[in-house]
Amino acid sequence: MAPAIAQTLLGALPAPRQATFGRWRDSAGEIIDTGIAIFFPAPGSFTGEDVLELQGHAGLIVEALIDRVVELGARRARPGEFSERAFLNDKIDLAQAEAIADLIDAGSRGAARAAMRSLQGEFSARVEATRAALTHLRVYVEAAIDFPEEEIDFLASTELAERVEYVRRLLDDVLQAARRGALLTRGLTVVIAGRPNAGKSTLLNQLAGYEAAIVTPVAGTTRDPLRVQLEISGVPVELIDTAGLRELPAGTATSTADAIEAEGMRRAREAIARADHVLYVIDAAEDPQARAYDAERSSLPHGVPVTVLMNKSDLATDDASDCSPPAAAARDARHDGPARIALSAATGSGIDALRGRLASLAGHAEAAGGSFSARARHVDALERGARQLDAAIRQLEAKQGELAAFELRGAQASLGEVIGDVTSDELLGHIFSSFCIGK
Repeated sequence: MAPAIAQTLLGALPAPRQATFGRWRDSAGEIIDTGIAIFFPAPGSFTGEDVLELQGHAGLIVEALIDRVVELGARRARPGEFSERAFLNDKIDLAQAEAIADLIDAGSRGAARAAMRSLQGEFSARVEATRAALTHLRVYVEAAIDFPEEEIDFLASTELAERVEYVRRLLDDVLQAARRGALLTRGLTVVIAGRPNAGKSTLLNQLAGYEAAIVTPVAGTTRDPLRVQLEISGVPVELIDTAGLRELPAGTATSTADAIEAEGMRRAREAIARADHVLYVIDAAEDPQARAYDAERSSLPHGVPVTVLMNKSDLATDDASDCSPPAAAARDARHDGPARIALSAATGSGIDALRGRLASLAGHAEAAGGSFSARARHVDALERGARQLDAAIRQLEAKQGELAAFELRGAQASLGEVIGDVTSDELLGHIFSSFCIGK
């Protein structure tokens, strides 16, 4: 259809892959616009089909031109349809198609670079190499099943153990890289929590570089969670300031003020539950032993990592400020609990160490070395494949070759979902409907 539309619209079909100046006319022969036309004959186009690209002026002229090509038999593209057609015509795989949307939606330069690497096929190549190793392992196991009369016990051989270890290492590596890539793609959600007046809002302002939050000496100034979007060392970060956490005296939550504070704390805990990381702020001048965190620790969601920030370190005793910033990336052996960073939100002391901590949480060091973009569904499929591989290993140890082969087939299928070799039509519709119009 594209060649026929070009013939009518331009008066002639442009030479393949050559920019051609033309005048585009309506049904009455009036000029709609002038510009550049490029014709990409199949299969040498992005979608693998005949494609006519028109480069003209913006504004109402675009709509007039679209109306004209629709009149000639075309239709408006669905969201993501060009990428979907490229996938269906084997020009790109599913992970590459999703990388197009990730590139468009990238919230930072690091995320954009990672999406481009996925679009170029780095993620797909890693997954395909792992799946190929899984295939070879499965072939080896099934060969052992098919020839039980052989004197050699293939299921107990050193070669099989080496193959299993190799596959396990490949899958672990690509899974960890995908987790970092997913975090880099969607960004890091960090919640600032702590007691009232610990300096949470001052810290938010310090990291944001402007007065995003109101700061007063009055406890409970922050009520609703306040969100700020940042980019730290190329990593997109959503920073959320929350209401102060404390125990309300029994029977006092009856006044309007108490009810508002209780609701603020409820919302704060909801934000904490959804966070990738929690920065728990301590007033080191008033609480040098961080007893507020110790009291709150059991109520924090299990599995959400925490960094304790000893704020107001410029006003604290030497003992309270004895939290060396370089130790922030790991658990501080001098304290029973998570890593601690001494800082002063008011003066900015220790903020660079905190920024480095946030960047490392999103795997920035690995991203700088070549991470690729990934999505939650990729991580889910790889985790499922890892569990199936573990199940296969247990069956091999029990000399249950048939069951091991079954689990290995499942692991192959799980990895195939990442690049689209095993994908339902319903999932495809969901993936491409999230793209921008046409792309």
